[in-house]
Amino acid sequence: MIKLSGQLICKTLEESESVRRFLPEHILLTINEPGCVAFEVKETADPLVWTVEELFADQKSFEAHQERTKKSSWGVETGSIQRQYEIQEVS
Repeated sequence: MIKLSGQLICKTLEESESVRRFLPEHILLTINEPGCVAFEVKETADPLVWTVEELFADQKSFEAHQERTKKSSWGVETGSIQRQYEIQEVS
């Protein structure tokens, strides 16, 4: 399995609002993707920082998710937001 853990780090409240606006659809699309085992994005106490936890069945499904995301409304509207992620293979 492939696990991604990390943060979205917004520079402004406007970026954070974009996350809030586009996140519900992104979650719905992601949890229905083949190979998605778990997917969670949560706001933290800091209104500019969000935690991200993803788990995919294998590298192929993780890569398919990454490709879909780039072309989605989420990817287009939040693509400039800083991401700090760690990706690892887990059993």
